[in-house]
Amino acid sequence: MDIKTLVLALALGNLSLSAALFFFGYGRTQPLSLRTWSAAKQCQAVAWLLLYFRGIVPDFLSIPLAGALLFAGVALDAGALWEAGGRGAWRRFMLPALALAVSAFVWCYGADVEPAWRSAVGALCIAGFALAGAVALALGWAGASMLQRFLAVTTAALALALAGCAVLAAMLPDGWSWLGSAAMQTGALAALYLLMLSNGAGFLLLARERDERALARLEVVDALTDVPNRRGFYNALAPWMALARRPGMPTALIVFNLDHFKRVNDGYGHPVGDAVLKAMVDVCKKQLRDSDLMGRLGGAEFAIQLPRTTLADALHVAERVRAAVEQLPVKTEKAVINLTASLGVTTIRAEDSAVSLFQRADEALQAAKQGGRNRVAEAAAVGPLDV
Repeated sequence: MDIKTLVLALALGNLSLSAALFFFGYGRTQPLSLRTWSAAKQCQAVAWLLLYFRGIVPDFLSIPLAGALLFAGVALDAGALWEAGGRGAWRRFMLPALALAVSAFVWCYGADVEPAWRSAVGALCIAGFALAGAVALALGWAGASMLQRFLAVTTAALALALAGCAVLAAMLPDGWSWLGSAAMQTGALAALYLLMLSNGAGFLLLARERDERALARLEVVDALTDVPNRRGFYNALAPWMALARRPGMPTALIVFNLDHFKRVNDGYGHPVGDAVLKAMVDVCKKQLRDSDLMGRLGGAEFAIQLPRTTLADALHVAERVRAAVEQLPVKTEKAVINLTASLGVTTIRAEDSAVSLFQRADEALQAAKQGGRNRVAEAAAVGPLDV
């Protein structure tokens, strides 16, 4: 593939991708990272078109403008990766670097620097921005997916190959040993082409991976309170149900409900009710250990799993939770709302299933409600584990 065909392929590829992104996002709110990446593809498409139409568009206009747009596109590529990682401060260092890169390239063209060295300066600028994107991908390496790690390594390797081949081609116009200058230039072009392809496919795959992770999380986490939902809580409880068949410290379960919560929703509206639930969850978490787990079973009903906790200790924890909720005034625009909670406490027994465990905890919860609410009740102490 000759250089002109390569430039055309990059131009058409970026144009088609820009069009697809436009219609994909039409009429909907897109994430900032996707909007940034879409702008990057638009800049790159125009840059490659200007380079393709050299001769039709005068060089004094096409070359500096194409270089500036190409640098901007690669810088925005990197910025989109930083944005996707939740690091919006990338503009503070990327924009000054972009201004410096454009200035250096325009100076090289204005000073009539040799084309090989001008290409080397352009390659170094592109490689620098690509390496910034590789750094964004590499941050949080321990928790990164294999795709993210692969793209970080690949992007860094291609950026270094691009810069190295371009600089060697400028430094050694007659070649080095068996490696000719033309081969070095071909290597630089190949690295650039693969870098563009890797970024395009890689970003889309990363976006899909993030969406799949978010969907999987929504299956087990309550979106409002950010604690496990019923399914997530049952999944986390299952191993402790199995351990209950072995000798050792029991695992306790607290099931509780906010008293008269329906009145909050009916009287002040669901947004206020949501604020109340979030405030209640935050204050409850402060009464728990790191190993304890709080989950939302539905509505205003919650559960707390207390590993290696006796019934007596669980009752103390439940009383702390009850007192914390009672002492929590939730301030809203309409009123200051005072809450109370009723709690039922039990421990997992060797013969328990999830149904029998929660039935026993619910019976204790109902006893607390029937006893006047805003209190803690324990399940009937049957079996050697309820001590």
